[in-house]
Amino acid sequence: MPNNGHLHPLTWTMRECVAIFAKLGFQVASGPELETASYNFDRLNFTPNHPTRDMQDTLWVDQPSDVGGNARLMRTHTSPVQIRAIERFKPPGRYIVPGRVYRNERSDATHAIDFFHLEGFVVDKGITMANLLETLEVFARAYFGKQTTVRFRPSFFPFTEPSLEMSVNFRDHWLEMAGAGLIHPHVIREMGLDPEIWQGFAFGFGVDRLMMIRYHLHEIRWLYSGDYRFLKQFPGSAQ
Repeated sequence: MPNNGHLHPLTWTMRECVAIFAKLGFQVASGPELETASYNFDRLNFTPNHPTRDMQDTLWVDQPSDVGGNARLMRTHTSPVQIRAIERFKPPGRYIVPGRVYRNERSDATHAIDFFHLEGFVVDKGITMANLLETLEVFARAYFGKQTTVRFRPSFFPFTEPSLEMSVNFRDHWLEMAGAGLIHPHVIREMGLDPEIWQGFAFGFGVDRLMMIRYHLHEIRWLYSGDYRFLKQFPGSAQ
């Protein structure tokens, strides 16, 4: 008798994370995987010659540019949806953006040429760093357990200012989990908003990494192997 089909563990993890943020008032937003350089880089404050742009060297598509002359590429993060969502729905709003992203990476135990990203952002009036920190702490304890402790350290991302990295203490080890920060005023302006009136925060998780840490996986390639003996071990395998 054939085995019943079930959700892939990455899909299950994605849905679990989205459900946590839904309880915090976030709604799901989406955008194209084939993106323009304008949305993926320029409007997110990645200037053409900025060194951080090299860190997201990716897969450019041999296809005619759009009407504005923007070259097309496979998106390197789900952050372009920040601008796309606000252009479409207008503020205030809370959004969670799950989706596949692409990087020009050498495949190894912890890196893949494509993986799943979970972006969250809020645009409203009077947003402060305290709102961001509380949101991240609530998520960490909901996903990893109520006793989970978190640590924040300063960092840099072109589209947030100030920026930080969040780590969680999971089974006596500090593990980096997310990049985050207050949305940069340049990005707020690209949304068509006045940064003196509107503020926001944004954060991003690698869904693959969330799952690897929670279940002590040492090989990201296992998640894409299609090996039923491996995949059936996770929550959702009976769904």
